[in-house]
Amino acid sequence: METILQLFKSGGVVMFPLLGLSIYALAIVLERSLFWFKTSQNQDRVIKQLLNLYRDDPQAASVMLKRHLNLPIARIFFVALSLERSTPQKFKLALESAAQAEIPGLKRFNNSLETVIGVAPLLGLLGTVLGLITSLSSLKLGNIESSQAAGVTGGIGEALISTAAGLVVAIATLFFASIFRGLYLQQIALIQEVGGQLELIHLDRHE
Repeated sequence: METILQLFKSGGVVMFPLLGLSIYALAIVLERSLFWFKTSQNQDRVIKQLLNLYRDDPQAASVMLKRHLNLPIARIFFVALSLERSTPQKFKLALESAAQAEIPGLKRFNNSLETVIGVAPLLGLLGTVLGLITSLSSLKLGNIESSQAAGVTGGIGEALISTAAGLVVAIATLFFASIFRGLYLQQIALIQEVGGQLELIHLDRHE
């Protein structure tokens, strides 16, 4: 713990905004992890029940979805199934509009994570520049003393630590951002797949 604190102090002033970014990114990661855990926990079971019920009893399928409106996919299909005497065209439009309404929630904080990924290395680079400035300002040509050498060493250390810290924050955030993007794409593909099956069932019933 003491070593980490020493590294933090040695990294210079940019370590404070980097610490703020890392806390911000961690909060987003925890929120998104909890969201996707809750979303995927009962989703497959709800979809299976939906497809089985909708073939025989659309009303029962709608009631079942109403009990699971905490799931984005259930909210999407509930909107379409709630339409009375809907034609296949209206049913499809209802699915598409409901899906579009859920996309911002599925992509929530994506831009924030991308901002952290972009800003953290730049702050590390800023720390590098400040550290090099400190090193150069400690030098006087033709008069290099031990105190000046210590200043040069400290400046170089500040530059390296801040750069490494910025990269660590960016890489860790990028890792989780990639996972969340993959979960988002899987969710969109699942919505399209199940939505297509519901459209076929609805078309058969309508004909």
